[in-house]
Amino acid sequence: MCQLLASVGYAVSVTNPRQVRDFARALGLLAKTDRIDAYVIARFGEAVKPESRITIETQRDSLSELLVRRRQVIRMMTMEQNRLKRLKVGKMVRRIKAHMTWLRKECKTIDEALDEAIKTHPVWQKISRLLQSVPGLGPVVTQTLIAGLPELGKLSMRRIASLVGVAPINRDSGMMKGRRTTWGGRADIRSVLYIAALVASKCNPVIRPYYQGLIARGKLPKVALTACMRKLLVMLNAMVRDNQSWSNNNA
Repeated sequence: MCQLLASVGYAVSVTNPRQVRDFARALGLLAKTDRIDAYVIARFGEAVKPESRITIETQRDSLSELLVRRRQVIRMMTMEQNRLKRLKVGKMVRRIKAHMTWLRKECKTIDEALDEAIKTHPVWQKISRLLQSVPGLGPVVTQTLIAGLPELGKLSMRRIASLVGVAPINRDSGMMKGRRTTWGGRADIRSVLYIAALVASKCNPVIRPYYQGLIARGKLPKVALTACMRKLLVMLNAMVRDNQSWSNNNA
């Protein structure tokens, strides 16, 4: 629907539903009907003026669909593996193993389709080379960033971190200094960034000492990894913006 509206000339913005609902509560509208929702969305757009970032790019949609399917196949493989652990012998074991063999082939086919999609798009190919020059980033992370974060390299470090949902949010009031947290943003991007930060905290020459320094200062591992996710994202954003690989920036 977003692409259809954009194709006929409408400016479209995809906004977190929680923001719109909180806006409705601020207006004193606690009830929820189609008519009320339409009114609130119109008022929200008028007051907040969210930025339009929807572009007509069917190739990116195709890439996103392949990545979604890959996640589904991986999830099914995990489920079948868990089922196999509870079984000992019999026909069901053979059927599950046969299904897992098919799922592995399907995953390989999807990976090949993803590689081909990147290779046939010159801009994506260039971004892919830049991103994969970073120690700790693999093809799945790169493909997910290309498909799900077209704003990479086009926004400031604060805005890109906020967009993904890794920017710490203050909770202060008067003399009280609350604990800063992160929420919202794009869950699929955060998921792959978490994996990338986890790997980078062990092998990346910039992220590893940064992570170790946070741990040494008493930060919880999860908090330290979230900080590494933000640092990694900011670095990737700068690399794509400046069209420079890791070796040029950080070697």
